[in-house]
Order: sequence, then structure tokens, then C-alpha cells
Amino acid sequence: MSDNPQKLSGNEIRNSFLNFFAQRGHQTLPSASLVPEDPTVLLTIAGMLPFKPIFLGQRTPDFKRATTSQKCIRTNDIENVGRTKRHHTFFEMLGNFSFGDYFKEQAIAWGWEISTQVFGLPPERLVVSVFEDDDEAYNIWRDQIGVPAARIKRMGEDDNFWVSGPTGPCGPCSEIYYDFHPERGDENIDLEDDTRFIEFYNLVFMQYNRDASGNLTPLQNKNIDTGMGLERMAQILQQVPNNYETDLILPIIHTAAQIAGIDYHSSDEKTKVSLKVIGDHVRSVVQMIADEIRASNVGRGYILRRLIRRVVRHGRLIGITSEFINQVAETAISLSESAYPNVRQREAAIKAELQREESNFLKTLDRGEKLLEEIIQQVKQQRKTHISGESAFTLYDTFGFPLELTQEIAEENQLTVDEAGFNAEMQKQVERAKAAHETIDLTVQGSLDKLAEHIHATEFIGYTQPAATANVEAILIDGISQEEAEAGAEIQIVLNQTPFYAESGGQIGDRGYISGDGVVVRVEDVKKESDFFIHFGRIERGTIRVGDAVTAQIDRACRRRAQANHTATHLLQAALKKIVDEGISQAGSLVSFDRLRFDFNCPRALTPAEVEQVEEQVNTWIAEAHAANVEVLPLDEAKARGAVAMFGEKYGEEVRVIDFPSVSMELCGGTHVSNTAEIGIFKIISEAGVASGVRRIEAVSGPGILDYLNVRDKVVKDLSDRFKVKPEELPERITTLQTELRNSEKQLATLKSQLAIAKSDSLLQTVESVGEYQILVAQMADVDPESLKTAAERLLQKIGNGAVVLGSVPEEGKVSIVAAFSAEVNKKGLQAGKFVGAIAKICGGGGGGRPNLAQAGGRDASKLPEALAKAHSDLLSALS
Repeated sequence: MSDNPQKLSGNEIRNSFLNFFAQRGHQTLPSASLVPEDPTVLLTIAGMLPFKPIFLGQRTPDFKRATTSQKCIRTNDIENVGRTKRHHTFFEMLGNFSFGDYFKEQAIAWGWEISTQVFGLPPERLVVSVFEDDDEAYNIWRDQIGVPAARIKRMGEDDNFWVSGPTGPCGPCSEIYYDFHPERGDENIDLEDDTRFIEFYNLVFMQYNRDASGNLTPLQNKNIDTGMGLERMAQILQQVPNNYETDLILPIIHTAAQIAGIDYHSSDEKTKVSLKVIGDHVRSVVQMIADEIRASNVGRGYILRRLIRRVVRHGRLIGITSEFINQVAETAISLSESAYPNVRQREAAIKAELQREESNFLKTLDRGEKLLEEIIQQVKQQRKTHISGESAFTLYDTFGFPLELTQEIAEENQLTVDEAGFNAEMQKQVERAKAAHETIDLTVQGSLDKLAEHIHATEFIGYTQPAATANVEAILIDGISQEEAEAGAEIQIVLNQTPFYAESGGQIGDRGYISGDGVVVRVEDVKKESDFFIHFGRIERGTIRVGDAVTAQIDRACRRRAQANHTATHLLQAALKKIVDEGISQAGSLVSFDRLRFDFNCPRALTPAEVEQVEEQVNTWIAEAHAANVEVLPLDEAKARGAVAMFGEKYGEEVRVIDFPSVSMELCGGTHVSNTAEIGIFKIISEAGVASGVRRIEAVSGPGILDYLNVRDKVVKDLSDRFKVKPEELPERITTLQTELRNSEKQLATLKSQLAIAKSDSLLQTVESVGEYQILVAQMADVDPESLKTAAERLLQKIGNGAVVLGSVPEEGKVSIVAAFSAEVNKKGLQAGKFVGAIAKICGGGGGGRPNLAQAGGRDASKLPEALAKAHSDLLSALS
């Protein structure tokens, strides 16, 4: 074998890995969405995450072996992206998994075979690590595989023992490293030396369960979880200095460089870092939007927005001043569409979201530049030589203004930036981010996980049965397993079967009762954890015990309301697609007993006419009495028929299809009416924007309409009684009152202004002469901001060449300050806007305006005399 490995493309590496394990009895599965089922993490951050319920024993797999290429995103060390050879936010993890089938010996043998025979890595360039106490793995590597003992390194628990959390499945792991410099010999091998070694394949031997005391007990079914980083293997096989220069990322970098008019390879290190960040982040944002994540200020939407903004910022750093992200996104889409066809299918949505976010952020960057100008002026006025780290971080965090750009502009103004202070603020943010953690917790509701080994998944029978007999499988109080519970206790119950629908797909859980021999439990909510339905309730009387036979009965009235609202949601989406835009897709929903909420992707507000047409269309379909056709179909067949998938839902090989022929067909596990006529009537309450490019409709249907009308009827009757008019006369009466109120407010404003002018005339006797200038600084009692400004302008007219600064406390907790300067004062370098803004900070506020007239506010009225004294001394100093 030659000393150099095969030179394969990224796509060839991926296909070779999947084919290798498919030929060895592994089920090849598509990548799961970046939006995980697991509620403990925002994004899919590891190749094994989709199999978490299987590893916990909460779900029985349909196969014993699987292989995947899983899309992953991690942002906990985002600042290292582009600066190291191998840090990424988006990466692909190639994995092979065994669920109670083969174990350590076979996993190691195949790991070595694919590395050396399929990918052609020379054995003399490979080093392996094992857990320090794992003699079994050590012996397999040495005696069966033939790896020299000097190239097998025993590592401690921190490096080579995988844990899912404080408790739960765990086990030793073994890693395969590629050696870039085997000529350095086998003595004193340090696997932490990333200039020599790169870890590319991790084999996790999940063989123990750790309890709360830290004790390890062997698992009945041992599992294998492996991960090979695609980008890392591409770096090795393509013989490039870092992951970024592989064919997975470099074309994106070249596109960005071409837009900037530069060459990547001849650029300095700082420019290369920016190009690498763009190359990495664009892959992330394309895949996130393809998986229906929308930019927002919370959760995974915030992560998406932050990544987009970093792309734009780094574009600015390399000289790109206009919109460009969609050009590099097109390259990313072209590179990944063969492996992930949905990126091309969602191309329009991806580019629309990116364009909208980039355009908005460029405006934000412009505001940041203006703020930096103000900061520089303040620093110079205070005769300082540096911009504080706190100010620089505010620019970075709030406006996305890169530190490097702040430093560059500061240098042009003969200033420096407190980089240590900036780093201190950054560290605080990092600690906050780490507190939110990005680790996989396989201990969901710890006690329930322990019980998972002894109880079976809950069977849901609620589509056809509103009541059923069942056995109590588990009782928990505050997440702790109990054998029994008495009246008054707030508990969680797991049954072997249930008619209660668990919260899912936007629909809330059923309400009802669980009753038995002398016991009654009021069920207020039902949630699903993996395959267990958790009934949350309160024991109203009696004692309930594990093993009891009980009757579970849903509240049928609540169920009927939920069914009506859920079906109405399907009809609403169909009407929006028909009337507004066929491309509309769901971005979230809520189906409760009293109302429904539907969020959808749309770049504009609906017109009143469109809202009316949508409502009318839904009611037409209701009146036409369309019968529901409910089927369970293979997923591919359902999609081929045109069924619409619901936002955020994960689907198995078979799916439930809710079809109202010629109206709506969706994949949905929720409860629905059997005929649209059962809904009765549908009413849209509101239509509004909730985020950039996302609209929300709130509506009521069925029995909820009566509740809605009763509330409004009560309000109308109350208003009619108060105004002494008939309901139909209310609009005219309110219009008349509004007109009268506006006239009164104008008269009041005029009187206040006249009063302020009258009061201000008495201040003329306090005018001071400073050379050729006249200055007047005073506090006026109880004068509103507008009148205070009028008074300042009038006083300046009277004194002529000079400056007037007035302050007032118009109401509790509110300070108003006005500065009016003549043109001659402006020529002395004093500008009213900057002057009054600095003074207002003493009162805990700020503000600004034109050079000749400006207004500011504050919150601390007790500091107003101090602020005015400061204004007086500053004017004397500047004008003397």
C-alpha cells in the first residue's frame, strides 16, 4: 500500500461509508432533520441523537443495525470557526450503529477495515486510543487487528469514556487518529498535538448503566454508536492543510472571494479567517432554512439569525458592502443537493429568508456605524484616548459590529479600543451561552428512564375510544417514582393504554378523569415523552397505586372543541394557499379548546379583503359537509399523493393522513372531526406579523364561537349603557368623543405653551454675559417637553447671540432638558444635540437633535440640579 491514502471527493467518501455498512446488513437511513425530537437541545448536535429513544430502551427499533450521514450543527465554540483547522458550526457525521447486535470486536474490525481498505489509509499512519481500563478493546486492537502496542494509547475518563448525563447509558470509547508525521516515531506520542494528529473515527461501546450513586451495571443489550467526521476524512484523503480547503467548503470560499475581488490563497490570515467563516456559516444557514427553521430572536431561530449576521459581518470585513449572501448560498446548495435534495426543493424559501435577513442587518450595521460616531465624539469631548470595552461589545452584540471594524475606525480617529474589557464582556456572554448547554441528555425525566426498562410503551386508543380500562404502570411525584399516592397529590401517571391525546403537532393534551376503586384523578394535561404518555393531574379522592386497574375517560366536550379547531386549522391553511399564495407553509400552530392559532410564512400582511375571502372560503367548505378520509400510508406514498407535512413533526415509515377530498390533505396525528359540518362556523379574530416574514392568524370555531360572541356582546352592552346610545350608534358616538378630545388636547397644549412663555419671561433677569455671548441655564417647574422647547426657542430669540439650557420635571420619574444655541455658539464648536445628550446622562437618560436645538430626557429627577450646574459650567468654560 502506498504511503498516501486515496484521493476521494466528499460525496465519494459519504457514499463509500454508507455502502460499506449497507453491504454488512445495516439499514441505510436518511439524515434526520436539524430540528430534533429531543426537547433538551435546540438542534441536532450529534449523529446518535435521532436514536436516543432506542438507546434508552423507550423505543424498539425495526432494525438491529443502521448507518447514516447525519447533518449536525453546534455553535458552542463559534469563535473558533475559521481560526482552527477543524472547528465548524455545520458538519456531517457518518455513523454505524448496533442496537443489541454486534459489539466491540466487530465494531473495531469494521472500523479498521473501512479506514485501511476502503479509504486506503496506511496502517503505519494510524494511532488508536482506548479507555485506560478497557483491556478488552486494547487486546482486540493489539492481538486481532495487529496495531503495535506503542501506537495504542490508554486515555482517561475525560477523553475516552462516553456518558449521556449524570445517570443513564454510558461506556468506554476508542478513537482512531491519522498521523501526519509518522517520521517523528512512536515514542512520547501526544494525541493532543493537532499539528501531528487528527481524530477521525470514534467508536462508543455503550455497555453500562450508571445510577445516581455512580455505580456501573452492565446493560442487558449492549449498543454501538460510532461517528466519523466527513470533513475530517475529506481533509485527510484530499491532502489539504485544513477542513476548509476540501471540496465540501472551498468552492463556497472561492465564490465569496470572487465577489470581494480577492484571491483566497494569496490573502493574509485575517482575510482567510473571514472567508472560512463565510464558507462554514453559509452551509449551516442553508441547511437550517431547508429544515424549516426561521430567523427570530429566540431559540434555534436566534442561532440562525446570528449565523447569517456573522456571514454579513465577515463579508464587510473583506470589502463586500452590498448584498451577497444568496450568491454564496447558491454554491452551497449546488454542493449539497445530491445528498440533501430538500435544499434545492426549498431554494426559493432559503434565498428569500437570507435576502430578508441580510437586507435588515445591513440597515442595522448602518445604525451601528452612526452609534460609533457618537461614541467617538463623546470620548473626544471627555478627552479620553480609548473606547471602552463595554461600548465596543454593545456595538458587537446589539448591532453586529465586529471588533476589528471598531478598532479600524477608532485608529482613524487616533483612538484605541479597550480589547481586554471587550474580551471580558465576551466571556460573560460565553458563560451565559454555556449555561444553556449543548450536550445530549439521555436522562429525560430521570425516574421515567429507569422505569423504561420495566414498563412498555403506552398504547394510544383515543382515535376511536373516548374511555378505556387500563393499568397504572408508573406514578411520579415531582419526577420521582412512587408506588402509591394519596388525595391532594399532584402526580404524573403512566398507563399501559390511554384514550387521552398527548400534546403534539400544536394540539394540546386532553382533559378528563382517571378513576378506580375509591380513587378519582382529575387529568389537566397529557404530554408524551418518547413512547410514554404522561398524564398530569391531581388526586381528588382516594389512593392510587402502581398496578391498579382504572378507567380513563376524556372530557368529550373539550375533545370536540379541539377536533373542531384542529380541522379548522387544516382548512385555514388550504384557504391561504388557494387565495393568498400557493407557497405558504406552516411556521407553527396552537390548537386549544377555546381557539386556534396558525403561523405561516408570508413576506407581507394580508389585505382586509384577503382575510375576508379566507374566512368565507373556510365557512364554505364547512357548509359543504366534506367527509374525512383517514388512512395510514407509507410515507413516500402519502407525499406522492400530495399530503402536506406539518411544521416540526417527525414521521416514521408509515404516516396518518387526514384527507378532506378536494379541500385539504395533511400528515397529522391529531384528532379531527369526521365531517367539516361538525365544525359549525369559523371566525378569524386577528391577522398580524409575529416575526420577519411570519404572519399569525388567530381564530375560533365551533362551540368557541359562542364564547367569543358572549364576551363581545357583554362589552357592547356595557359601552351602550355608559354612552347612553344604541349599539349601532356606538361608532358615531366614539368618533364624536375622539374629535372633542383632540380639540381639548390642542387647547391644553396652547395654554401650556402660553404659560411656559409667561414663566420664561421672568428668567430673562438671570441671563449672564460671557464676553460677547449671553447664557441662560434654569429649571422650570412642571413644564411638559414641548412647551419647554417653545420656551427655550423664545428665550434665545430674546437674548440673541448665546445659549439657553432649560430643564423641567413634567411628571414623576421623568426629566426633560432642552438646549438652544445661536449660530455663533455653534461656530465655537458647541452643538446642542451632543451637548444636551451628555448632560442628560447625569439624570440617567440621553437624547440629541440639531446643532441649534435639541432635547433630551432622563429618569432621575433628583439629579436635574446637578445636570444643569454641569451645563452652566461647561458653557462658561467653552465660551470664555
